[in-house]
This record gives sequence, structure tokens and C-alpha cells, in this order.
Amino acid sequence: MSSVRYRIKHETVYDYGADVVHAHQLLHLTPRQSPHQECLSHEVELCPVPGDRSEDVDAFGNRVIRIELDRPHRHLEVTAEMQVNVRERATVDAKSLPWERVRDALAYAKRPRTEQELEASRYRVESPYVHLKNAFAEFAADCFPRGRSVLACADTLMKKLHDELTYAPGETYVGTPLLDVLESRRGVCQDYSHLMIACLRSQGLSARYVSGYLRTIPRPDAPQLVGADASHAWVSVYVPPIGWIDLDPTNGMRVGTDHITLAWGRDFGDVSPLRGVIVGGGQHTLRVGVTVEVV
Repeated sequence: MSSVRYRIKHETVYDYGADVVHAHQLLHLTPRQSPHQECLSHEVELCPVPGDRSEDVDAFGNRVIRIELDRPHRHLEVTAEMQVNVRERATVDAKSLPWERVRDALAYAKRPRTEQELEASRYRVESPYVHLKNAFAEFAADCFPRGRSVLACADTLMKKLHDELTYAPGETYVGTPLLDVLESRRGVCQDYSHLMIACLRSQGLSARYVSGYLRTIPRPDAPQLVGADASHAWVSVYVPPIGWIDLDPTNGMRVGTDHITLAWGRDFGDVSPLRGVIVGGGQHTLRVGVTVEVV
């Protein structure tokens, strides 16, 4: 299997209008280790230097950094630099189960659950940014004919979202209701992913939100992917007996060596690169820059 090695730099800068006198922050800026990805090096620098810093693993298996800033500051700069080796994923030839069978297996039943079903069930229900509505099930209904395999349904839904939505930076934010995104058919990778997850969960299936990066420099035979030069997001679908399959609805493609995985959870709120609680600060401005280079 071929592989690609990347050098990634992710810079986040906050400028505050007043002193932040105390802050606790949680950072999801460490790439995940997996059979198709290896983190070769990783470093996170902060200015000002935090009074306390520790590493941990969250409820979804993501590596996180917790920091406490205990001195007044009006500027916060977080720089993450990493090298990651991404291996080509095996072509999925195995036939997945019919989607109704997967839905029924994930539904509550008086029978023992397998470890895989228990894990998948965490990503089947509502979450803060993904509410389940009849409108999502109706939008996706033509992608789920009776007896079709769950992977074929997910592929069709991904292509439907890619074809019917328009990539429109700046028109939505993380709190934009998904029903508004569905109505306008406009948004960014975050909206594409949340909407696909809502459609899958509304059909009783399990899907998780994946955050990461895209290759910045296109291959000579391929166009620049939508979402490069920034954090990116896509969807991972539970597809028994194969496992989890990653799909990128923003670009209408299966995830491969162009994608670098940072973290996954129920929705964006579980994997935000930087979030926390601050005392003070007033109004603030935020600048984020991402560079992904092939080594």
C-alpha cells in the first residue's frame, strides 16, 4: 500500500479587547493513530506559557491537551506542528449488510450487544449540533430503498449532498440550525458533515463527525480539494461487517491519502480544535491558518 507523509502547521491566534484574567482550554490538535495513519512527530507551543498543562484521552479516544492560563493576557497564540504518515486505505470489496438490518441491530432490543454495536450506538442518537428531524429522513429517503446495502446508501447520500449543496464560506457558523442549511442548500464542510450525519441518524444508523486536514498542494492530475488551507470535516459511517467507512460529502469522495485525521466525536462540539472557559476578555478577534505540505 502506498503512503504520503505530511508536514502540518496549524496556527490559532486570539486577540482580546480586555484582559483575560483566567482561562481553561481543551485542545484537540493531536492526530489520531490508526491502521492507516501514524503520527511521526507532534509539538504544540503556546504564548503565553500556561501555568498548568497536561495530556489526556477523551471519551472518544482522542488525545487532548488541557491548559490553564492563570495570568492576565490579551493575546493567545497556539501553534501546532506535526508530521503524519497516511497510508492508502484498502479498497472495500466486501458487501455490507442491508441498511434496515443494521438499523434494527442498533435499535434497543432485549438481547446482548456486541462490542462494536455498543460503540456504534454512541453515534446513533441526537447530539448538541445534530438534532433528528423528519425533514432529514425525508430528504434522504430516496437514498435508502428497501434491501440496499448500508454502504451503497451512504455513498448515494454523500453524492446527493455534494450535488445539491453549494460550498459557501462565510454564510453559516457552527450554531446555524441544520434545518436552515437544508433549506438554503449552502454551507461549509462542517454543515455538509452535520447534515449527512443527521440524515443517517434519522434513518436509525450510526455516524460520527471527523475533524482533520486536507492536502494543500494538489496532485498534477487532480484539482485542489474544497476545504484545503483550513481545518476540514467529514463523516464516518458504521458499516457492518466491514467497520467504519469515512466519506467526504463536501468533495463527494471516499476518504484516502489526501485526508489527515485529527479527532472524531458525535459532532463538532466534541472535537473543536480549541475550546474552553475564560474570565474577562471582552470582544475578541480570531485568526486561524493551516498549512499542509507533502514532505
